[in-house]
Amino acid sequence: MRRPTYDSKIEHITGHYGHFDIDGTMHRIYWEEAGRGIPLVCLHTAGSDSRQYRAILNDPEITRHFRVLAFDLPYHGKSSPPSEKAWDAYELKASKYMATIISFIDGLNLERPIVMGCSIGGRVILHLARDYPNRFRAFLGLQSSPDVPPYYDVDWLHRHDVHGGEICGAIAYGLMAPTSPNADMYETMWHYMQSGPGVFKGDLHFYKWDGRLTDHDIEFISEQKTGPIVLMSGAYDYSATLEDAKELASKLSAQFIPMPELGHFPMSENPEKFLTYLRPVLKQLQAQ
Repeated sequence: MRRPTYDSKIEHITGHYGHFDIDGTMHRIYWEEAGRGIPLVCLHTAGSDSRQYRAILNDPEITRHFRVLAFDLPYHGKSSPPSEKAWDAYELKASKYMATIISFIDGLNLERPIVMGCSIGGRVILHLARDYPNRFRAFLGLQSSPDVPPYYDVDWLHRHDVHGGEICGAIAYGLMAPTSPNADMYETMWHYMQSGPGVFKGDLHFYKWDGRLTDHDIEFISEQKTGPIVLMSGAYDYSATLEDAKELASKLSAQFIPMPELGHFPMSENPEKFLTYLRPVLKQLQAQ
C-alpha cells in the first residue's frame, strides 16, 4: 500500500491517550505520532499545543527515518488538568516541565530520543541538556534564549475585561514573519485563541521567570558531555532575537542556523519553509 503524502485526504498521523505519573500525580496526556526510527519528541510553544507540528508529522522524508511524537502539556490541547488540581491556578515551573517530558519518554520507553522544542520548548531543552545530558541523542532548540526581558504586562492575558483568546492570538500574530502564508499564520493564531483561561500566562511564568538560565548554567551546559545542541532561529522575533540566539549558540559551542524568513513559530507559521531547514539537520543527526 502506498504511504499517503501530506496532500492525501487521510493523513498518516495517529492520536493516542496515555496515563503518566508526573511527580506523584497521574495525568491523562494526549499525543500524536507518525513514522518509524529514531524518536523525535516535539515540544509546543506557550499557550498552544501539538498541532503546531502537523507538517513535520506529515512529512514522509522525515517519518521515513524518525518516529515523530508531539504531546500536549497538561492544561493544553487535549491534555486536561489533573482532576485533583483542576481548580488550582496554573503556573508552569521548570522542575514540573522537565518531569513531564521525562515521564513521557519513560512511559513510552523511548531510548535516547532527539528532543526539539520551540519558545518555552526551546528554553527547556537547555534545562534538559543541563540536568539530563545522557538521556537524549540531541537537543534541537527553536527560538531559544536564556532569558527574556519583560516587554509587556502579562496580566493582560487573563483579565475579566479582556477577551483572553483574542489577545493571546494578537500577541502570537505580532511574533510572526509578515511574509508567512496567511492561512498558516491564522492557524497558528487559532491555536492560541483556543487556549484555556490563564494557560498562556501560566506558561510565561516559566519563560520569563522560573526557567531563566544564568551564565553559570550556560557554562555548565557547555562543559557537559551532551549530544549535539543545535539552535535554529527565525529573524522576525522580538521575544527571542536572532542576535541573542547566535550569542547563546556561541557560548554553548552549539551549531547555529539562522532562518531569515521566519518568526517565533517556524514550524507552524511557514511549515514548508521551515522543513527546508529542518530536513538537513535531521539527516546530519541521523548519521551521528
